[in-house]
Amino acid sequence: MNNADFIITSTYQEIAGSKNTVGQYESHTAFTMPGLYRVVHGIDVFDPKFNIVSPGADMSIYFPYTEKEKRLTSLHGSIENLLFDPEQNDEHLGWLDDRSKPIIFSMARLDRVKNITGLVEMFGKCARLREMANLVVVAGYNDVKRSSDREEIQEIEKMHELIKTYNLFGQFRWISAQTNRARNGELYRYIADTQGVFVQPAFYEAFGLTVVEAMTCGLPTFATLHGGPAEIIEHGISGFHIDPYHPDQAASVLVDFFEKCKKDPGYWTVISDGGLRRIYERYTWKIYSERLLTLAGVYSFWKYVSKLERRETRRYLEMFYILKFRDLAKSVPLAVDDVQ
Repeated sequence: MNNADFIITSTYQEIAGSKNTVGQYESHTAFTMPGLYRVVHGIDVFDPKFNIVSPGADMSIYFPYTEKEKRLTSLHGSIENLLFDPEQNDEHLGWLDDRSKPIIFSMARLDRVKNITGLVEMFGKCARLREMANLVVVAGYNDVKRSSDREEIQEIEKMHELIKTYNLFGQFRWISAQTNRARNGELYRYIADTQGVFVQPAFYEAFGLTVVEAMTCGLPTFATLHGGPAEIIEHGISGFHIDPYHPDQAASVLVDFFEKCKKDPGYWTVISDGGLRRIYERYTWKIYSERLLTLAGVYSFWKYVSKLERRETRRYLEMFYILKFRDLAKSVPLAVDDVQ
């Protein structure tokens, strides 16, 4: 990073964190690599070469549910099968008895950090939320035999245990990971047609591309306040922040939203429109490309007029690697998985 002319990140918190958390790059200011060396002044996160350029969603795939002429209605049959087909197989488990309820939807990898099982447990514990909505998650595999990842296997086993513990039959649908991006985009919009919501419950999310995708499709979005989504969403205006470490409070935020929607059907549209405004203001590829090209021009000019070659830094790093680091690295034993 010290050798770079300029650095692009998606969010401010990646650089310098917040008043309560350390940023990803800020953690490189001082750190230790056991057996190798200790860094006490690694990087200056307030160096002007750090810049924020946030990506967007592909708007040919992710677009508002209201754009009826662009909707992929030919996929609705397969989407309805994903959501409501009573057959229990490797692609979907669980069923929804009351199709009139709005859907709480989430889509992510099935691992501890993404916290999909935490969302399921929160839903299972909140009787009021279960009365008001169904839960649908798209995550990983639903059969341990199909996974070779130990962490995912543990999460699969935990998910099955939660379904039985909280008797989620008839209120919960678990769909295996989907790779068809076009259908995933229409799935977001189909959920929006049910006046549903999207929830991103991760313990930490560096940026939150699924948050941007859901908001671009017009889904009111509830996302973790730890990481990038805290910057993407304006709480109560373009979506809602939730704290996965306090699931009871997160459930209350969802319940309050559905109760407001019940009293005022227009409230759902207010939050949906607020999310779309936020996307068009900050999170499109057009804005990304324009800002990136501007920064490239600025830094090219700066490098030219200041004759900023960073030659001294580059030579120091090469010397450090060749004379010191390479030999130290050879002396560090390789990590070996514990034999089960």
